[in-house]
Amino acid sequence: MIAIIDYGMGNLRSVSKAFERLGFAVDVTRDARRIADASHVVLPGVGAFPDCMRNLEEMGLIDPVHRALSSGKPFLGICLGLQLLFTESEEFGLHKGLGWIRGRVIRFPDDGLKVPHMGWNTLEIQKPATVLQGLPDDAMVYFVHSYYGVPEDPGLIATTTEYGQRFASSIATGNVFACQFHPEKSQAVGLRLLRNFAQCR
Repeated sequence: MIAIIDYGMGNLRSVSKAFERLGFAVDVTRDARRIADASHVVLPGVGAFPDCMRNLEEMGLIDPVHRALSSGKPFLGICLGLQLLFTESEEFGLHKGLGWIRGRVIRFPDDGLKVPHMGWNTLEIQKPATVLQGLPDDAMVYFVHSYYGVPEDPGLIATTTEYGQRFASSIATGNVFACQFHPEKSQAVGLRLLRNFAQCR
């Protein structure tokens, strides 16, 4: 069972429907026990970083997320679900994140760039990751974001994407894969990634 964490902000329906379309059972939940019992955990997210962190805290989900991250079970962060894993974010002031990835979430510069970065863009694979297996070179995926994460350890970067500058579009470390793009909106490439994740053990 794939647990999709419901903390009141996220693209829950589209993510759950994508997994169901692939034939995988999902449980959209904010229950700590069901998250702990799941074989896979997904942290989706849309909205503002401080609002999402506040919701996680108010719903008592910080500890269940940390336990899932440290459990060794496959964990997928999507969009804001990637950013929340970082130490801190500059969105609407400086706010602490979950601290799983050492680094900071920063905003794209406004000079010469349309912000948010919205639409299709290319992935450049930087290191092998099970979740990326079978993806074509220069795979196109869908983005909607104004902020991106900068990890202290560049060795965590699984893919990069060019938007005025090269940024980390996904991170892979241990049992955790997190992407800035939306696989559930990325058609065949996104479905392949979600299938790879669901088949991880």
